[in-house]
Amino acid sequence: MAAGYESFFSCTRTSNRGRVGYSGVATFCRVESAFSSKEVALPLAAEEGFTGLLDRSKGESVSSGAFLANIFEQVEELGPLSGMDLLKVDSEGRCVITDHGHFVLFNIYGPRAQSDNVERVQFKFTFFKVLQKRWEAILNQGRTIFIVGDLNIAPSAMDCCDAGPDFEDNSFRKWLKSLLKEGGGPFYDVFRTKHPDRKEAYTCWSPQTGAEEFNFGSRIDLILIAGPCLHQSTDSEIHDLLDCHVNECDILTQFKRSRQDNTPRWKGGRSIKLEGSDHVPVFVNLGDMPDLALHSTPPLATRYVPEVRGRQQTLVSMLQKRQVLIGEENRGTYDTLSGDCALENCKEDARRSCEVAKGSLSMPYINTNMTKKAKCRNSSQLTLKSFFKMNPAHAIIELENANADALKCEIDELINESEISEDVKETNSFDDTPIDKDPQNITQDECYGETSCHDEGNNLVQMSEKVKDSIALSEWKRIQSLMQSSIPLCKGHKEPCVARSVKKAGSKNIGRGFYVCARAKGPSSNPEARCDHFQWATSNIRQKQR
Repeated sequence: MAAGYESFFSCTRTSNRGRVGYSGVATFCRVESAFSSKEVALPLAAEEGFTGLLDRSKGESVSSGAFLANIFEQVEELGPLSGMDLLKVDSEGRCVITDHGHFVLFNIYGPRAQSDNVERVQFKFTFFKVLQKRWEAILNQGRTIFIVGDLNIAPSAMDCCDAGPDFEDNSFRKWLKSLLKEGGGPFYDVFRTKHPDRKEAYTCWSPQTGAEEFNFGSRIDLILIAGPCLHQSTDSEIHDLLDCHVNECDILTQFKRSRQDNTPRWKGGRSIKLEGSDHVPVFVNLGDMPDLALHSTPPLATRYVPEVRGRQQTLVSMLQKRQVLIGEENRGTYDTLSGDCALENCKEDARRSCEVAKGSLSMPYINTNMTKKAKCRNSSQLTLKSFFKMNPAHAIIELENANADALKCEIDELINESEISEDVKETNSFDDTPIDKDPQNITQDECYGETSCHDEGNNLVQMSEKVKDSIALSEWKRIQSLMQSSIPLCKGHKEPCVARSVKKAGSKNIGRGFYVCARAKGPSSNPEARCDHFQWATSNIRQKQR
């Protein structure tokens, strides 16, 4: 939950490979109060999914009764559908419906399907056809519908950067156009209606190709509206939903991940982490919306989910460890956790370390809902920061920018130092007195002085590790140099290519590597964008097989 918002969500429920945790939608409603409110932003009812079969809403679905009666009979062009068929359509967390009194809001994440993936194409087809039936059922009741979200369909060639000659022949694009006003349907594409001539107005870019840098994308995040105007008038010529209630609609391009101040990918920008999504928001500003009667947030709200209720109340609290304050109320001081209590949570092999700390372990907070026993080992990861902290024993030298000749000289010096240390150990040159080889005759002062044998032994171990690390680093630099010299240059810019591999399932070349231009994808007319260089990566194994 976010402070000041009521939220409603749906997550994927399928266990199919590659789909677990893949999709989900959430609607956040900014409200002043979640209870006894007249705000239009606070829904009267909410529903997860659109088939009416997901029973998280406790019977408060949005007008789904008549819809289910029709949908079970037959959906045109799909044939009879069973309950399991409908449940499968709703199993990927792709829809949340909220009823705001004056309109019903559908938050949609449309399926993506490659043309050669027959199963996913059929799933997408069924998804939208069943969803269309739900929209028709609500419109037939005289209600107004708002559809928002990523539909994964660009409405026209103007909404896609590389639309080909057969772009308009896509079956899903034809289906979407049949729903829009220009195709005889009931829905307005709000952005395109407000900006009919704006070109290169995109909302999504491929993150794999860095297409944001040249605005080489598509407009697939849409806002569609249909239904009567909210004014109490039957004259549709005078009152129109779009003209009366939609003040503005636009794309928030300022939230693009790739900005002008970012370093281009081919100049080192590939290592820069781009914050945010590969999509940008689209907004619509509505006006002249009368208040509703007093109502409270519906049962589907996130605040009532068992995993959240009484625990996580804000996004910030989700990232904090839940702790209960214990201590003396008046003085503001805290009790000390006794060693005996701590020992109960320690494993047998760590009991001794707990006994050492007994009576001296002070903890101002204690988590009363701990489900795991505390680890009492010195090697435990106490914080996320400590996980990334380098062990000092492994950071003795820093040779990242050293060249090969300087590295060799330093290794030789280290080896010489090791030999000198061995001579010192044998001759005890500090006092010109031979070392007594009998361990029983070595005094405490001799062992723990400023030049003790114990310290010399540690120094020798560190020097040995230092030499090993130096040799390993030198070898790794040599390998990197060979790899860099083997990378081909692209034809268009004479710059090192980037390595890729074929991942398309069913391809005879799956797993095979290839090289392409490292620059971001953009219009072919732009010389700064990726060139058309392509080259298969060859290996000794393949050459021997040939």
